[in-house]
Amino acid sequence: MSDALRALRDQPFALLAQLDQQMRAARFEAGEEQFWTGLAFRLGDDAFVIPRSEAGEVLTLPAMTRVPGAADWLLGVANVRGDLLTVCDLRRLAGYPSTPPARDTRVIVFNQPQAAMGFVVDAVYGHRQFVPADQKHALADASEPPLRDWLLGAFVREGVSWRVLSLHRLAAAELLTQVAA
Repeated sequence: MSDALRALRDQPFALLAQLDQQMRAARFEAGEEQFWTGLAFRLGDDAFVIPRSEAGEVLTLPAMTRVPGAADWLLGVANVRGDLLTVCDLRRLAGYPSTPPARDTRVIVFNQPQAAMGFVVDAVYGHRQFVPADQKHALADASEPPLRDWLLGAFVREGVSWRVLSLHRLAAAELLTQVAA
């Protein structure tokens, strides 16, 4: 143990902070790259990722009860293990043409305790990792509204463009307050 670390023996938080700093420096010197991880999914022919922290779980399309007089993008509410989940069609919200559910259709549950919301997507691919060199923000800037307002950026990896969608931005969108048809 170095003298600097011994001096922090009676200060556990400062000791942990110093150890963390030394570990990060050693990782950087070893050439490890930092990764950004997101949950990958598809809408139509377009690939997207959402930050890993925003995805609670992924479900198959549950049985739903339609809400009378609701907008067409609000598919209904579902009982998921005793909790009500509001289910929204992300295709319709983002301006994609509506399609019937397919075998790969999934619901990504937004990891937010205040409002139980799920967003229907065409397929989920699991987690993807990206390095800083993969960032291509111009792809997000070129997207059409309302989708552009919900994007955090974009990545290109192995020839595939992945736009980064924020469910936090989507949930805060004025569009979601206009539930009545």
